[in-house]
Amino acid sequence: MTVLNNLTSLIRRGRGAASDTAPRGKVLNIEALGMTPKSERPFLVTSEEEDVHHALFEAGLYLARQDAWATLGDRIREADSKRSLTPGGVPEAEILAEGARADAVTAATRAVTAGDELGAASIMNEMQLVLEETPQDHGVAYVVAMAHVDIGWAWRGEGWRQDIPAAHRAAFFRHFRSAAGLIDQYDAFELDSPMLASVRCALLTAETQPRTRASDDYEDLIDLAPNVAKYMRALGNHMLPRWFGSYERLDHEARRTMERTADVWGAGGYTWTYFDALTVDDEAFALLDADLFCTGIRDILARRADQHTVNTFAAYTGTALEPEGVNQDARARIADCFDWIVADHLREVHPRIWYAAKGVWATRLEDRDRLAKGRQRASAALDRHAKGLPPVTAPRRPDA
Repeated sequence: MTVLNNLTSLIRRGRGAASDTAPRGKVLNIEALGMTPKSERPFLVTSEEEDVHHALFEAGLYLARQDAWATLGDRIREADSKRSLTPGGVPEAEILAEGARADAVTAATRAVTAGDELGAASIMNEMQLVLEETPQDHGVAYVVAMAHVDIGWAWRGEGWRQDIPAAHRAAFFRHFRSAAGLIDQYDAFELDSPMLASVRCALLTAETQPRTRASDDYEDLIDLAPNVAKYMRALGNHMLPRWFGSYERLDHEARRTMERTADVWGAGGYTWTYFDALTVDDEAFALLDADLFCTGIRDILARRADQHTVNTFAAYTGTALEPEGVNQDARARIADCFDWIVADHLREVHPRIWYAAKGVWATRLEDRDRLAKGRQRASAALDRHAKGLPPVTAPRRPDA
């Protein structure tokens, strides 16, 4: 009998029914829905990136439910070693691991919501036993460590530190210490493992002096996987004053990252590092070099022309960028990029990206509502483009 029999029964009781996935590549008939204008670009219900992500997630979930942890560890380690990426550039190892821990994290999070600390702890105690079946498997250790991180955040929540109940804060630190204890047994560079290095960055929030470590930890991670944009985006977000840095430090790290990844991205490292920071903090525009940022977009799309990445920048420049605020000249330059991104690169529209570009609060909507809202935003932006009008993200000219 495997050690996960108890865990399997716990997590299946805690997990709701999986939602149906739309057929791969199905096209939305926007004319039948009364949307205008008629677009020569198809609006897809699911993109190639979303289909690949779903398949990898389900593979990890299936192997965990079958207690096939040795096989799962092999797949995760192989994907990590080969730097295997989805079409949109997300590490496959991370998605497999996300699926592998999904049942446990879902059940434990529900226990957290109910204030059942013993229930949440029992699920993770069962997961710890998996490590005894797969000793020295850093792929499985990564799954368990990230489960601790996810559940730790469930206890902490997104509020300000002073608003978190003491018991919840203690549980948060307890889970993060458990994750650190697992990962500290392995050397990311010796094992050539970006996923292990990424855990160190995820654990910065619980460090006593994260500001002194953040730059070095992210430098290690990006050096191991310079072609992974999400790591540069996370670096920029963590360089904001609300986390471990300042606007000056953000700009410094963006330029350093650009120089270190120039052979992969050209000027794109500057753009990726700033990208999420600009989305969540208006003041991050203050030191932005708009010409360099826009050159970086061109360099990125010249090197990674997948439609997931193209839609990401089209949605940002065409609908998500706020036209008013700090450094309007920079905003105007970025908004001007929408025209050539659409004309030169956009071949299909991915509505979920256009929806998510405007803010994380939207994730609370049903998927069909997210699709409809994203479709609406993309249609409006492309309509303006077809009519030769500037995007809604463009600041008003003084003489307008």
